[in-house]
Amino acid sequence: MNNSVVNTARLLGAGLRALLVLTLLTGVLYPLAVTGVAQALFHDKANGSQVRADGRIVGSSLIGQQDYGPGYFQPRPANGLGTNSVNTRYKLVLSGATNLSADNPKLIRSVEEAKTKVVEENSTARFKVRPSQVPADAVTSSGSGLDPDISPQYADLQVHRVAERNGLSVARVQRLVDDHTEDRTLGFIGEPRVNVLELDIALRALLAKT
Repeated sequence: MNNSVVNTARLLGAGLRALLVLTLLTGVLYPLAVTGVAQALFHDKANGSQVRADGRIVGSSLIGQQDYGPGYFQPRPANGLGTNSVNTRYKLVLSGATNLSADNPKLIRSVEEAKTKVVEENSTARFKVRPSQVPADAVTSSGSGLDPDISPQYADLQVHRVAERNGLSVARVQRLVDDHTEDRTLGFIGEPRVNVLELDIALRALLAKT
């Protein structure tokens, strides 16, 4: 009986020691090491890829925004976003896709309406947008609904409107787009893209100078 109690106590002691050691390693030392490496080597990314303008944080380069004015470049639609209906004390936006099939009447109707809107908003006195010029990302949302980037084709389509609204030359605005067009990651991953938030911050800076 005494041996049984002693063995049980020994096992419990060994288990507690293992628990303490593993808690220290995986709950304290490992998180501290990972956080230290991230802060040292990837400071911006580790802190949310924050974008600053005028001395304050205006967003993240990883999350698209929908409150751009008519004189700025517009992002992709955010049709997949939902609203928080559970905890109504907080204003939360839930990311997600529409999950509608390509032949869904609701999706087809929304795409057609979005295309009409893009054509109307981006046509100017000297530049008329044709429906065939509207790229897919201008009328469809991303899987998360929060895609921060648009295609160079969609950015180019908006150049004339942005130039006219702000009294700038088309060539100057086009150069701004070209300067903010990123190539495929590592040369072969993904597609060329333009970060809308960073492009509009650069546009605002240009307007401040002129």
